[in-house]
Amino acid sequence: MSRIGKKPIPLPPVVKVHFEEAGSVSVTGPKGTLSWHLPKNVSAKVEGAEVVLTRASEDRDDRAKHGLSRALIANMITGVSEGFTRSLEIHGVGFKAAVKGEFLDLSLGFSHPVLFPIPAGIKVTVTENTKVKVEGIDRQLVGQVAANIRGYYPPEPYKGKGVRYAGEHIERKEGKTVQ
Repeated sequence: MSRIGKKPIPLPPVVKVHFEEAGSVSVTGPKGTLSWHLPKNVSAKVEGAEVVLTRASEDRDDRAKHGLSRALIANMITGVSEGFTRSLEIHGVGFKAAVKGEFLDLSLGFSHPVLFPIPAGIKVTVTENTKVKVEGIDRQLVGQVAANIRGYYPPEPYKGKGVRYAGEHIERKEGKTVQ
């Protein structure tokens, strides 16, 4: 029995949810609109100020998709009402970032600057040349963009240089010793 799938999703008054017969879900709020397609054997409806999901059978696959659907719709509702944010920090001498038009320009110690194209629906801001903030309404896209930026130079364990999530702890290693 899916415990996540059985929980009703609270619906803020500024968010509108529309379900179609084919299983399509669209969520509209002050920050934008998101849409998704429900898997078969999972259905949803609005009851008062809550969204309730039900499944057709107790199969393992249906139970898994029931919880998944509930989590994704809850994230869509949160995204269009509040939005999602990931913060990154750049550590290292001479490492910096800047937004130039539709690109994030990263200087990470390579012989060339790294130009990261900012996808549609994502807002990237840079403060103090070393703090990058990724904002958007799609939780998956925000997390993926932050992971792609971090992937250019992940933090290394000896000096701690690189791009890391805000608050991320890097386990440091001891370097070689002279005998």
